[in-house]
Amino acid sequence: MTRLPATLEDGETPRARGADRHAGDGALFAAAFDELIGAALVLDNQLRIRLATPAAAAVLGTEVPLGASAATLLCGDRPKRPFAEALAEGVGFQAVIPHPGTLGGEQVRVRSVPVSSGAEDSAPLGWIVYLSPVSGNDGEPVLFHGMWTRDARMKETFRIIEKVAGDDVTVLVRGETGTGKELVAHALHALSPRRAGPFRAINCAALPPNLLESELFGHAKGAFTGAIKDTMGHVQLADGGTLFLDEVGELPLELQAKLLRMLETHTVLPVGGREAISVDVRIVSATHRALRAEVEAGRFRADLMFRLRVIPVRLPPLRERPADVLLIADKLITELNARGRRQVAHVAPAAAAALERHPWPGNVRELRNVLAYAFAIGEGPVLELGDLPPEVASLTPPMAEVLVPAVAAAIDEGASPEARRIRDALARTGGNRDRAAKLLGWSRVTLWRRMRALGLEE
Repeated sequence: MTRLPATLEDGETPRARGADRHAGDGALFAAAFDELIGAALVLDNQLRIRLATPAAAAVLGTEVPLGASAATLLCGDRPKRPFAEALAEGVGFQAVIPHPGTLGGEQVRVRSVPVSSGAEDSAPLGWIVYLSPVSGNDGEPVLFHGMWTRDARMKETFRIIEKVAGDDVTVLVRGETGTGKELVAHALHALSPRRAGPFRAINCAALPPNLLESELFGHAKGAFTGAIKDTMGHVQLADGGTLFLDEVGELPLELQAKLLRMLETHTVLPVGGREAISVDVRIVSATHRALRAEVEAGRFRADLMFRLRVIPVRLPPLRERPADVLLIADKLITELNARGRRQVAHVAPAAAAALERHPWPGNVRELRNVLAYAFAIGEGPVLELGDLPPEVASLTPPMAEVLVPAVAAAIDEGASPEARRIRDALARTGGNRDRAAKLLGWSRVTLWRRMRALGLEE
């Protein structure tokens, strides 16, 4: 008879001791993750929760059952589940969601990061989902001088603008095209003591150097062919107010020297002029380039950069604040309703999902153009997936246009809540049953069985 090792207690088996060891390892890993990264969940590639740090339960306000579906835990039965959809799609995402553990208005910020095997083009092995509480009205929409947001970083930017608007210092706004850099300049002017003075704006990338110099600094009569009289440039025209220099990183080096002199002496010398003219103007500039990199490359003067960026302001691109996409879209739709022949009352789930997933390289300007296209192409009160441009709509598989209407037709007004959940999941995943099952927290077999039981299989 083989005796058990002396280290085992009476009645304990090696398998039981191994299970205890694995359970202990799980607690150790969870505590280590908690120490390193705070509140977080670790998911496998089926979106099941494999590990939860102790802080995760505190943030979520509920126990975190290992092996459960993250989609079900985080999104429950809510009709809009963009975070769960992004995970099912295999796309990293961040959003603010209702608090799973309460019935009130509390919210939780979630951000997913894929765990990669290191091989190129390989699907994620799983996900780390970071969790943080949203305090106060942090997730509430805010309108600030024409800019709508729920994003905490944008709100912090608004607070900075309010603080520095009254100080007569230069501000450099950094942001991609279409993020609203000129709106920031208008806000700084409107909140400043110069608000009664003029606001002038010029795009430094839109004009050739010889014309740009005249547009900025003016010219004297006879300075060049066609200069039939003394003409003020934008600097003089903005006297007593604010001058916004968009794409200032595109200024040629010779004009950079002249702008620097204007900032240092508060005077301007028109092209062909002999005497400097005193000016009182605040400069707000903007660029999509990293000026430090331009300085290192020899394309921008370091002394001018320091003069322009006393207060640096960064506008995050729309893809970094996905919770703002539908918020801004709603406001733009209201504007378009007031102008056009078409009145849109609702955005279809598949269209909303496509808007949220699009990377928006052109940011808010691109979103405005996409909605203008949808208004022109579509008909009726519902903005459908097919109304969107192909480059936006194609992110949701075209199968949705065939499958979803068929499923919808099979569900009448008296359908069960479960049938509606299935229909919505299929709509949001473009008819892809694997992703719809993940979104619902089911296996594909369970989804098939429930569809068959509800008469939705066809």
